[in-house]
Amino acid sequence: MSSANIINEGDLVLLVFDERRKWLVKVEKDKKLHTHKGVIDLNNVIGRPYGSSVESSTGAKFRVFKPLLKDYILKMRRTTQIIYPKDIGLILLYSGIGPGWRVIEAGTGSGALTIVLAYYVRPDGHVYTYEAREEFQRLAMKNIRRVGLEKYVTFKLKDVNEGIDERNVDAIILDMATPWLVVPHAYEALKDGGSFVSYSPTIEQVQKTVYALSRTGFYDIITMECLTRRILVREGKTRPETSMIAHTGYITFARKII
Repeated sequence: MSSANIINEGDLVLLVFDERRKWLVKVEKDKKLHTHKGVIDLNNVIGRPYGSSVESSTGAKFRVFKPLLKDYILKMRRTTQIIYPKDIGLILLYSGIGPGWRVIEAGTGSGALTIVLAYYVRPDGHVYTYEAREEFQRLAMKNIRRVGLEKYVTFKLKDVNEGIDERNVDAIILDMATPWLVVPHAYEALKDGGSFVSYSPTIEQVQKTVYALSRTGFYDIITMECLTRRILVREGKTRPETSMIAHTGYITFARKII
């Protein structure tokens, strides 16, 4: 069995009781996790393969998995609303972000999107993330260090409305209240043909941003939203769940032209 599939002390693991009850914890010797189903001694997971089970003090069975990117995002500490995985997937695909890309992000917030961007630009790319509020930046730094991606990120304590320092970048992603004000700065910072992305919760923000993009020198401008609904699969009674993640934000994409 590959050593990469063995749980070591210091690893972050996802303990799963059921679909809705999951814990992201760091495995430390003699550390215990208290749950509604009893206490889990983390000594008992060291040296075991991912996907195996561990019992709590009450005999309840938990499965131990290697966390996925979505687990880091959904379980991380946050003080701001994050961009959901469903929207992040569209951002990655429609912008083209991948290994070796240089990407500007503003604002950092709690660092959810920053984590995903850093993961996908590896090993030779880099993320420059702008945040105007120091307390948000401090938390984002902690979240990204926890995932081990900090060497791919430069944190900038600066209001991006004042300008973007970098030039000839591959993509710019904005998650902020007034993205239309940053459009001219984005045009100057992007390489020819580079990707612009803006995430906004309201249609008024979208309208102002699209108008600014049209006037500034961008093309192939599209706006979309992503709605997701899970399906309850049961023999003889499969149906959609009553609740769903509906509107979270509008995503506007564009390309710089000359």
